[in-house]
Amino acid sequence: MTGVATSEQRDGVDLTNLDEPLTPEANATKRDLVDYLDAVADRMLPGLTGRPLTVLRVLRGRAPFMQKNVPKYTPDWVRTVSLWAEASHREVHYALCDDRRTLLWLANQRAVEYHPTLGLAENVYRPTHLILDLDPPGDDDFAAVVAVAHLVRQALADSGLAGAVKTSGAKGIHVFVPVDTGDTGDTAAPVEDVAAATRALAARAEALNPDIATTAFIVEDRAGKVFVDSTRAGGATVAAAYSPRLRPGTPVSFPLDWSDLDRVSPSDFTVHTALALLDGHDPWRDSMPTPQRLPDDLVAQGRTIPVARVAAMHEGKRRARARRATDG
Repeated sequence: MTGVATSEQRDGVDLTNLDEPLTPEANATKRDLVDYLDAVADRMLPGLTGRPLTVLRVLRGRAPFMQKNVPKYTPDWVRTVSLWAEASHREVHYALCDDRRTLLWLANQRAVEYHPTLGLAENVYRPTHLILDLDPPGDDDFAAVVAVAHLVRQALADSGLAGAVKTSGAKGIHVFVPVDTGDTGDTAAPVEDVAAATRALAARAEALNPDIATTAFIVEDRAGKVFVDSTRAGGATVAAAYSPRLRPGTPVSFPLDWSDLDRVSPSDFTVHTALALLDGHDPWRDSMPTPQRLPDDLVAQGRTIPVARVAAMHEGKRRARARRATDG
């Protein structure tokens, strides 16, 4: 039996069916996934610890699916937290991946992608980082994304801020700005301020070169430009640094120096190549600035910018009404 022949145990976790491929396109087996996650655990866990976790699992014979609720067979040593989901009107029991043992257990469940919340379990609506997600218009436009990433860095610098950058592991780039979360008891960075500052930074980056960057939420309005997504706030999630992604070749979300962006491709970083490229270092830890207070003028500007999803919803309804009027 394949499962018996490829079983082993690490940190008390039984690992099974290790030589089975994740998907036909993954160019990776379950063993490759487990070995990679085990090797980067010390680097990856700081971005997962204490954060409700959504994972993307790929099971044999089933389509990949996002899992928020932990399964009933979850071991009692896996920490969980229950949060109310307003959309589905129910309690959701999220895993908290706080240690290597839990990460190995999730890997054995064929959890390929790891998407923690921006806030800790104590208050998922208090993001610890401001995030801009840069999304290219096509699959082969990474150079365009890099050009817009430099615009984002300039907008940050112009605002007195600094951020760290990583590939998304898909086709885009994530920029993380650690924010002062008011741990001393004040309200330095309530979610409304972080969301507003994110919108303002996206607008400032777009203004630096609107020929290549756009904040248009509606795809058909982007005109082939890179989308500067400012909607990652509140209870949102984002692919963790070092997380594999379920794409051909099994790439990973890889931290970079800003100066390296022009010399790389997202496909350079996979479960097979990332460890050698890390060379014993933790670039995500090393490149992350200290938490920063958001400038008042940035927050004030953001408050004048409509929330992208809400604006897009209203615009969609307006266009639908216009089409019906024309057709009628």
